[in-house]
Amino acid sequence: MKHIRSTFVAAAVLAIGAVTIGLACQDPGKKGPSPQAQDREGRPAGQAETSYLPVAGTEKLANVVARMKEAKPEVLRRQLALLEERYDLSDRPAKGILMCRGKAIQEGVRVRLPRDVTWASLSKLTAEEVREKDLFPKGFLPLPHPHQAEGGMLFPKFHIEEIQRQEQRDLTRFDLDFDLPDHFLPEFPPPIFLTTV
Repeated sequence: MKHIRSTFVAAAVLAIGAVTIGLACQDPGKKGPSPQAQDREGRPAGQAETSYLPVAGTEKLANVVARMKEAKPEVLRRQLALLEERYDLSDRPAKGILMCRGKAIQEGVRVRLPRDVTWASLSKLTAEEVREKDLFPKGFLPLPHPHQAEGGMLFPKFHIEEIQRQEQRDLTRFDLDFDLPDHFLPEFPPPIFLTTV
């Protein structure tokens, strides 16, 4: 126990010493960018782009909301174009196959192939040939979030409406809408089947 305590104390002393040395080595005459010298997204002017969010945002919330509301139509248009490029999103319910409460299940292969390519012709190629000719179906690639930089959860309209009804909480986002068509989604609420093992 004494060994653990002495190790902890030594680590704390080293950490304090490192911070003290770091502060002492700073150039007091060197000033960072002024608060006014920032780009549209609140980064200091001249700072390289990064995937890391700033620890302390400086842009006013009202500006963030206005900027993201303005960008929303373009973000949704881009995501829909991506979905349309990769998948057949048409509503083609399977005949006689329904979910538990009667919603239709979609049928058919929905991944789109590159132009002038069929599944039969694709099956005759080696993996190397598919790679070289860039014929891998994009529908099998990971599907990005509609706004990858922001992320966050998105809910279908029926889910938002039900939570609003039951809990008076509005899960609607000002910057994004759910991007997948309703006919591809399960019934709401999805059933839970309890079985014995």
